[in-house]
Amino acid sequence: MASHPSTSAWPPSPAARLRTWWTILRICLEERLVYRGDFALGTLMRFLPIVTQIFLWSAIFAAAGHDSIAGYSYHDFVAYYLLTMVSRAFSSMPNLASGIALSIRDGTIKKFLIQPIDMIAFLLLNRVAHKAVYYSVAIGPFALVFYLCRGFFPGWPGAMTLLAFAASLVMSFLLGFFLEATIGMIGFWFLEVSSLLFVYMLFNFFFSGHMFPIDMLPGIWRTLVELLPLKYLAYFPAAVFLGKVQGAELARGLAVQLFWVVAFAATVRTAMRLGVRRYSAYGG
Repeated sequence: MASHPSTSAWPPSPAARLRTWWTILRICLEERLVYRGDFALGTLMRFLPIVTQIFLWSAIFAAAGHDSIAGYSYHDFVAYYLLTMVSRAFSSMPNLASGIALSIRDGTIKKFLIQPIDMIAFLLLNRVAHKAVYYSVAIGPFALVFYLCRGFFPGWPGAMTLLAFAASLVMSFLLGFFLEATIGMIGFWFLEVSSLLFVYMLFNFFFSGHMFPIDMLPGIWRTLVELLPLKYLAYFPAAVFLGKVQGAELARGLAVQLFWVVAFAATVRTAMRLGVRRYSAYGG
């Protein structure tokens, strides 16, 4: 197993670490600004399914003859789906888990074992740059879609609700990163994680609230889903913005979301440490 070179400059000072992380973040930002001009068009394409949702829920409410279903009006449902598009844009981590598993399998992870660069911090900064560039380019399409659909929203929530919404989005990003990075670390024990990743994505789609608001689930099913961290990836930020979660329940929800972030941050570190102990790589 490779180890860090022993020098008088190791471990680096906090200031040196900050300079290193800033350099990595700046390079990642520059790379993405060069070749990711397709973000704007891609964002517009992602909102197209909302048109289907508008017609679908219009037909459902017309057939049901009710003003609300599970506490959601027709306008609430459309607004909810628009907001989950925002939260999913924060929490989704395309190719993160599969990329980590691949680097373990093909041996490219060795560069993080022989150089004084923390792999998890590097990947996190890479994703921060990705999201920063994505939103700087995609803010136009987001603003256009939300302006065209402004009639589905009851209005802007209060300052505290907006602050809680912003906090929930930041934590959904961190939770999505650490959760998927943890899955990627399973590559230390299994050569192929694609099947496991497929199962995770399936559960994520249903139980994060991306497909429907999870508070529509009856009885024990809702209780079981409430115990999972997945709802904080899509449902929770949208529910905060719409005022479905308030007061003590809101404070408790943010605290639990923070707990899951810390728990998976610790889990991925532990998995990395244990995985490196059993990792073997050959070749130059």
